[in-house]
Amino acid sequence: MAISQQAFEQYTVAFYNLENLFDVHNDEDILDQDFTAQGRKQWTPQRYQKKLQKLSEAISKVGVLQTGKLPAIIGVAEVENEKVLEDLIQQPKLVKGDYGIIHYNSPDERGIDVALLYSKKIFTVQSSTPIAVDVTMPNDEPDRTRDILYVKGFLSGMPLHIYVNHWPSRRDGADSTNEKRVTVAKQLMDHINHVDPQNDRTNQAKHLLEGTNIIVMGDFNDDPENDSIRNEILPHGFQNVTAPLKKFHRGSLNHNFKWNLFDQIMVSDSLINDVPDALYFHQADIFDDIMLRQWKGKYRGQPARTFVGKTYKGGYSDHFPVYMILRRN
Repeated sequence: MAISQQAFEQYTVAFYNLENLFDVHNDEDILDQDFTAQGRKQWTPQRYQKKLQKLSEAISKVGVLQTGKLPAIIGVAEVENEKVLEDLIQQPKLVKGDYGIIHYNSPDERGIDVALLYSKKIFTVQSSTPIAVDVTMPNDEPDRTRDILYVKGFLSGMPLHIYVNHWPSRRDGADSTNEKRVTVAKQLMDHINHVDPQNDRTNQAKHLLEGTNIIVMGDFNDDPENDSIRNEILPHGFQNVTAPLKKFHRGSLNHNFKWNLFDQIMVSDSLINDVPDALYFHQADIFDDIMLRQWKGKYRGQPARTFVGKTYKGGYSDHFPVYMILRRN
């Protein structure tokens, strides 16, 4: 049952890896040939529309039990371009949210980017920029990966800095790629320290409009206990509000029958506060409702994916969304 809106002012902030949200057109500048009708995935307009319908249905239900309304902010990953996001927010389940889009094309070879969807009635954008990431290791060829998206604005009148991430994958092995994710974490912190040189993100006693409130969200391709998160971000004024959600039997994605929590949300200490009239972190969760799960077979309970390899399954995504509730008394 949704909590009465007379009791609290509440907003859902979510992150969702959309698993290759590509349109059906071939873009010669990126490696998207698989996602065409003639490509390996046989990606047809009908399959694309079904994907949009399912993703919009999932997003429309994230946090609704707690707030009774659509999410205020949704960070997303694995989107091809701004057009697919425009198609997504025009789906019947989301169109009433009156969402805006912040997206930049990144240098990723596959053409997958991060982006931010936001309720224009609740969140006011001041500025945004992509943060270029260099993860080229010594003696390696240049490694192109996703930019980090930085957005500055006001959520219901409270200043907020948002970073949307999709860090280098573990495709070549977790240990051999660990340094790349640590490198991205360091570059992220360099930007945060530039934005917040006085370290006001750790100050919980500031007036409503004076604190530096930061949200770091994304698919980090690392778990909460890994070096990039535990050593490079959390000691510098952040709390991982999603970390307690990782269990042996629960996570945001499943690989080889092992749960991981690569999708995470971290907030600055300033959002763990009791400042009058300020928004504060209330709770976090994984939206792993039965509707998003495989319901039979050996993968029962895992995310219902769009593809397994090149086999079309027609599901939502290989990740579950994660989210948090910000509350104001």
